[in-house]
Amino acid sequence: MDRDAVRVLTYNVRRDVASDGEFDWAARRDAVASTLRFHRPDVIGLQEPLSHQYADVREALPEYEWVGQSRETADDEGEFCPVGYRRDRFERADAGTFWLSPTPDDPGSVGWDATYPRIATWVRLTDRRTGDSLLFCGTHLDHEGERARREGARVLRDRVAALRDADDGGRTPAVVAGDFNCVAGDDPHAVLAGTGDRESPLVDARDASAYPPHGPSTTRTDFESLRPGRQIDHVFVADCEVDGYGVAADVVGDGWFPSDHLPVVADLVL
Repeated sequence: MDRDAVRVLTYNVRRDVASDGEFDWAARRDAVASTLRFHRPDVIGLQEPLSHQYADVREALPEYEWVGQSRETADDEGEFCPVGYRRDRFERADAGTFWLSPTPDDPGSVGWDATYPRIATWVRLTDRRTGDSLLFCGTHLDHEGERARREGARVLRDRVAALRDADDGGRTPAVVAGDFNCVAGDDPHAVLAGTGDRESPLVDARDASAYPPHGPSTTRTDFESLRPGRQIDHVFVADCEVDGYGVAADVVGDGWFPSDHLPVVADLVL
């Protein structure tokens, strides 16, 4: 890994659901924090934490500064897509949240055939070591609405382009990471990765990596085993090199996973 590379990590930590039984948040909390701590990301994007889960992660990782709000209008309700960054590595220049809907600046708005409001949290960072800028956007597309995923991907692509244009004419390295509830080849992935007849400044970091991808070819688990063919968590990048890419299949205890998703890690050279 290049000394000045920026390690980004995206992780759906699974919302706290009582029906998960022995794999509820109380049982998984420390393992999730340990996974994040071990991989030492410079920037983290999380999906699905509820307010108390978000608070637990912030408490466990005090070296990170966090930004993000609930997808609901009340900030103590619903899921978050928070972004954390190492405060000794980065200074925050700006940050915000938008909704994946026809009215992205309308809090709580639900887009198209989505089941729930869906959001993206973005932060513009300045690297204290190098002075380089980085735009990071973490998100979670709808799990049921096919049109919502496709149109939400377009909102993401266009809003990230606008944020980059507002910074320095569209040249700022950018990352869009999260749970997209789709695999490579599906429409939302194609919209973001600019494949087929789509145009996008972004590419899939898995394809752009200087080395073969590390880890399994899925990002889903049932807590006790992998669910094959479900690589639905992705990292897309623009105007940066990918020094390495992997899916982190960390297990704890007697071999169970801390979430029903696996973290995706990418090392970027800005």
